[in-house]
Amino acid sequence: MKKTISGLTRPLRSGRDYQSRIEQVQSPTKMLAIPIASILFASIITTLPVITTQAILPPFGLMFLLSWRLMRPRLLPIWAGLPFGMFDDVFSGQPFGSAALIWSLAMLSIELLDARAVWRDYWQDWLIAAILVILALCAGNFFVGLAFTRPEVATLLPQMILSILVFPLVVRTVARLDRWRLKP
Repeated sequence: MKKTISGLTRPLRSGRDYQSRIEQVQSPTKMLAIPIASILFASIITTLPVITTQAILPPFGLMFLLSWRLMRPRLLPIWAGLPFGMFDDVFSGQPFGSAALIWSLAMLSIELLDARAVWRDYWQDWLIAAILVILALCAGNFFVGLAFTRPEVATLLPQMILSILVFPLVVRTVARLDRWRLKP
C-alpha cells in the first residue's frame, strides 16, 4: 500500500518499524564477545608483515583496550589488562609478561582517574590515552632492554606520534562496534 503526500508516493512502513526497542533483550554472548574479539584481533594486527627499519605500527591492542575502557567504564573489569596483555605478549614479541604488567597498570591508572574525575570529555580521553600509550611504549622499551640491547627512545618517536594520531580512528571504530553490539 502506498501513501501519497503532496504528489510523492512512498511505501507505508510496517508496524514492526515502529516497535519500541526499550525492553528488548540483548544477547550476553554478543555483549561480551565483540569487545573481547576486537581487542584480541587488534593485538594480532601487529603481526602484519610491515618491513621497516624501526617499529612503526601502534600498539593497536592496547589502544582498543583503552578505547573500550574510556568509552564504557564498567564493561571490562580492572584485571582485564592481565589476560589481554599476556595474549599481546605472544604476538608482539615482547618479553612475556611485560605487556600484561603494562596493560594492568594502564587499567589501574584509568580507574584511579575515574575515581577522582568529576567528568571527562573527548579531548581528555585522547590525552589520557596518548600519555598511557607513550608510557607503555617506553616501558616496553625498558623491558626489551632487560633481555636485549635497548634501542634508543628516539626510535620510538614515529610510533608514538602515529599512535597519538591514529587514536581517534580507533575510538571511532570502537564506537561503531559498540553501536553494533547494542543493536538488538
